[in-house]
Amino acid sequence: MTDLTDQTERAQLTKPAEQRPPKEPARRVKKRPAALSTVEFLRFGWTQLTSMRTALALLFIGALATIPGSLVPQSQTSPVRVSDFVKQHPRLGSVYDKIGMFHVYTSPWFSAIYLLLFISLIGCILPRVAVYARAVRATPPKTPRNLSRLPGYTSGSLDTQEPQLVLAGAAEHLRKRHFRVVERDGSLSAERGYLREGGNLVFHISLLFLLLGVAIGVLGGYRGTSLVIAGQGFSNNLTQYDDITAGAAFSDTDLKPFTVIVDHFEAKFETGPVQRGAARVFRANVRVIDHPGDAPRTKLLEVNKPLTVDGTTVHLIGHGYAPKVTIRDGNGKVAFSGPVPFLPQDGNFTSAGAIKAPDARPDRLAFEGFFLPTAVVDDQGPRSVFPDAFSPALFLNAWYGPPKKETGQPESVYSLNTDGLTKFTNASGNDSLRFQLTPGAVRQLPDGKGSITMDGWTRWVKLQVSDTPGMPITLGAVGFAVLGLCLSLFIRPRRIWVRARKAEGTTGSGGGGSGDGGSLAGGSGSTVVEIGGLDRADARTGLSEDVQELASALGLPESKSEKVRT
Repeated sequence: MTDLTDQTERAQLTKPAEQRPPKEPARRVKKRPAALSTVEFLRFGWTQLTSMRTALALLFIGALATIPGSLVPQSQTSPVRVSDFVKQHPRLGSVYDKIGMFHVYTSPWFSAIYLLLFISLIGCILPRVAVYARAVRATPPKTPRNLSRLPGYTSGSLDTQEPQLVLAGAAEHLRKRHFRVVERDGSLSAERGYLREGGNLVFHISLLFLLLGVAIGVLGGYRGTSLVIAGQGFSNNLTQYDDITAGAAFSDTDLKPFTVIVDHFEAKFETGPVQRGAARVFRANVRVIDHPGDAPRTKLLEVNKPLTVDGTTVHLIGHGYAPKVTIRDGNGKVAFSGPVPFLPQDGNFTSAGAIKAPDARPDRLAFEGFFLPTAVVDDQGPRSVFPDAFSPALFLNAWYGPPKKETGQPESVYSLNTDGLTKFTNASGNDSLRFQLTPGAVRQLPDGKGSITMDGWTRWVKLQVSDTPGMPITLGAVGFAVLGLCLSLFIRPRRIWVRARKAEGTTGSGGGGSGDGGSLAGGSGSTVVEIGGLDRADARTGLSEDVQELASALGLPESKSEKVRT
């Protein structure tokens, strides 16, 4: 049986190849890749995170993540708009609140992108710094054997100079043009443009510090506003702020203890036919006390010209009117007296507000309505026709109610909560009591419940107080980033080689014996000079000019020099 099998196999082998039965392909056993160890997995993750591709992807994702912060109202800057959005869209507002859409820039997911980008940039920059440090310490590369193959090339012969003198002249010329020059084996190697990669690194390091400065400012900074009536002041503590937003690392001990007293505020408007009502003057005379016990200093506070007090910036961002009133209760006693700020509603400073006298007895009193700086009453109703106070008037509704127990809960001074209050009615009793007050006018309330007098008016200003501790770092990083970008764009990294040798007889090989440079003619005892140049960056200009300039400085005759090839 074995012999028969062997004969069959031999018969198959003696057949032509095309008549043999096909062999079954050998089965390949797929090897399962070995599982990564913990160290290998961490190393792989670090390599992926610190790649330039990942850094660019994170930068793009971070840019996309800022879009919701522009489209959706943010609680830090527009809490009222956030509240209105939630009221109008309760279901969507609840979802937005859970995923952090109302506080995008402090949300966990945005912070994660920011932190990953920060780490990725560090991982990208550190290896490049090490490579750049080695490149700066390294000498220019050796002279290539075939200079004629370089993009910039010229050659010629000199009859009166020795090779060493030619190389010395070339070295002096190149050093004046900021080349680093090394002489070796009868040739010169010169290189410049190291600052180009340095500028690139400066740009990326500046971007890193820019992110750091922004992070410090967001975490430790704060911004708040306070409405200050002219003649009164603002002290930098939490109780003086109308609203304030701050970072996670902020503490009330970070507030610098200064005081700003608003002595006078001046606002003037255009009265001519062109741009009538436009603001022309908008400034406040203030006194600043930098620290408790210091003598006050006088300053002029204007729009876009803020005060800087111990690192804290004070901006003038708004103004309005505060009518002065005196309220007497039903017992004839003064229940309230002073200015009350009203908030502007339009360009002509039609201002809405509320006046409250919770200490009036036997009933507490309250009023709400409008202050019109230049009041007219026509078929459109009461309205202001100019933003300056040429004809000021108060238009009010009046309310009364039993004394309210103080609960300590804060309430808005600009609006009136009418719970527990009854509106005064007119004499016929079929409509609300509405009346107008001009400076000096007194209005008696029905049923002997008291009176209200308009004593005049004054102005108020709105101050924005902010401190961004990372701002110096951010501004410095921006400046260095621009510098680094300019260096990387305008520095031309370039290499130039010069070879000089004595001509042998009347002809010689221009390529140092290779034959690629063409034949160079020279008289007996003449010096053959070859100059080659190479740009280390694409799309650069001026290489041929540098090569030709060096050739001219060495005295290569124009008639004997080859045309510069680039």
